[in-house]
Amino acid sequence: LGELSKDGVLPPYPTHLKEARDGSEGDWAPSPMNEEPLLLIPLEARANFLAEINEGRPPEEQIQIKGDLCPPSRFYYRELLQRYNGDWTQMIRHVRVRRLIFSEQDRIGIGTFQPKDEKNQDSTELTGDINYRKIALYGSDSDPRAFNFDGEFNIANRGLIEFIEMLKLDVAFLYDLLGASQEHRIKSKKFAQTDIDEVIIGHTNEPEYRRLEGNEFMEALKDRTVRIDVPYITKLKDEIKIYERDFNAKKVPVHISPHTLEMAAMWAVLSRLEEPKKANLTLLQKLKLYDGKTLPGFTEDNIKELRKEARREGMEGISPRYVQDKISNSLVNYQEDGYINPFMVMNELESGLKNHPLITDEDERKRYREMLAVVKNEYTEIVKNEVQRAISADEEAIKRLCSNYIDNVKAYTQREKVVNKFTGQAEEPDERLMRSIEKKIDIPESRKDDFRREIMNYIGALAIEGKTFDYKTNARLQKALELKLFEDQKDSIKLTSLVSQVVDQDTQEKIDVVKARLIKNFGYNEQSATDVLNYVASIFARGDTNGA
Repeated sequence: LGELSKDGVLPPYPTHLKEARDGSEGDWAPSPMNEEPLLLIPLEARANFLAEINEGRPPEEQIQIKGDLCPPSRFYYRELLQRYNGDWTQMIRHVRVRRLIFSEQDRIGIGTFQPKDEKNQDSTELTGDINYRKIALYGSDSDPRAFNFDGEFNIANRGLIEFIEMLKLDVAFLYDLLGASQEHRIKSKKFAQTDIDEVIIGHTNEPEYRRLEGNEFMEALKDRTVRIDVPYITKLKDEIKIYERDFNAKKVPVHISPHTLEMAAMWAVLSRLEEPKKANLTLLQKLKLYDGKTLPGFTEDNIKELRKEARREGMEGISPRYVQDKISNSLVNYQEDGYINPFMVMNELESGLKNHPLITDEDERKRYREMLAVVKNEYTEIVKNEVQRAISADEEAIKRLCSNYIDNVKAYTQREKVVNKFTGQAEEPDERLMRSIEKKIDIPESRKDDFRREIMNYIGALAIEGKTFDYKTNARLQKALELKLFEDQKDSIKLTSLVSQVVDQDTQEKIDVVKARLIKNFGYNEQSATDVLNYVASIFARGDTNGA
C-alpha cells in the first residue's frame, strides 16, 4: 500500500491531462485506479532510479516500484509519448499529482462486495464494465476510454477491499479472487491483466469456513487464504458498549433501569469464556479479571496465562445479536410499564433459549441457565450494595464515623489512650468499634494490626506532602464505613416494612429520602427505584443482609 499518513491520506496518484488530437487542451482524466505516480517511470529506467533514490536507506525503508499502469493511463501515456516523439520529459508535463483521502462512502480506496441474487450480480461489479454510450464515440469496445474501470477491485486499488460473507458468493466470483490474491492482478473484459496493490479482506462464519476446508475442489482458494479468528468480545466493558450504542435514552423512549444492559452483557460474556483450570477461580471472577478488576493473588501475568490456556475463548457462546433481540422484545413486551429492568431482560434471555436455532444440546441450555443464575446473584449483590450506599449516603455521618475510627486506630498503633470528647476522660481505644468496621471488609483478627498500620502510614505520607486524609481515597475503608453506617441506620429506616405494606409516616419519609438518592446518584426513575427497594427489602426480610 505504500506509506499511509495518520489522517488517512493516501500518497499522491497521477491525473493525466487529456489533449485533443488537434493540439487543443481537453479535460482532466483522473486515474481510475488511484495509481502510484512512480509507475510512470519507464521499466528500463526504474533500476537506475531506484538505485539512486534508495542509496543510504535501510532495507525496510527502500522504495520499490512494482507493476504497470492501468489500461486508460497506459493509453494516454502512449498517446502523449507518440505526440512528443518519445520525449518523456514533455509527456510528464501533462501529469498532475494529487492527494486523496480514503472514503468508503465516496468509493475512494475502499471497496465492499457482498453476495446478492445470482441473476442480478456478475463479475463486472468487481472489475468494471463496458460503457456502451462511449463505444459510438470511440468506435471500439476495447478502447479503454469506452470502459468504466469502477469495479470494487478497481476503486480499492492501493487501499482495501472487503468481501462480506465471502463464502456465500457464487464460485465464479471466487475465481477473480485467485488471481487478485496470488498474482496481484485482475482481468477486466476486453483488456489484459491489470496490476493491483490492495489488501483483500473476506469474512465468513466458522461453519462455512470448515466446509471450505473440507472441499478438495477449493484447494487453490485455501492456499491463498490466511485465517484470522475474530472471537466474540470477552471484555465486559466492551460488550456493554455494543448495547449502549443501540439502547440509550436518545434512541429508546422507555426507561432502562441501571445494570439492565450490564447484566445482559455479563451473561453473554460468561457464555463465551472457558472454565478456568485454577480451582480457586470461578468463571465470574475470571470475567472480572478480564474486565480490569483486581483480585487478591492475581497479577497481570496470571491474566495473560489465563488467556493463553484458553485459545478458543470467544469462538463459541451467545452472540450480541441474540441479546439485542431479547432486549428489543423486552422493550416491546413491557412498553406499557414505561421501563425495563434486568429481571425482565433475563427472563426474555432464558425463555428464548428453547427456540435458539444454534443451541440444540440440552446440556448446553442447562449451562446457559446456570450462568443466568450466577448473573442474577451478582445483580442482587450490586443492588443490595447500592441501597446500602443510598441509606448511608449521609456524608457528614460517614466523616464523623471515619474520624472516630482514625482517632482510635492512631491511639492503638501508638499505644496511647483516646480522650472522650464528652467526659474528657482518657480511655482505651474502642476495639469493638474498630473491629465492627474492619469485619465489613473481611479483615481477620490476625491481620488487623497490619491493616491499621497501613492506614496510619498512608495518612503519615500524606501529611509529609501537606495533604489531608480523605476516606474516599481508600476504596476498602470507604466501603467498610458505608456498610457500618448502613448497619447502624437500617433498623431506624425499617426497610423491611415495605414487604408488609405497613409503613408509618416517619419510615415513609426516610424511605423517600433513600429513593431520591437512588434516582439522583444511581440513575433510577421513580418506578425502578421503588422496585429495587422492594426487592432489597424482601432480601432483608429473609435475613440476608450481607454486603456486596
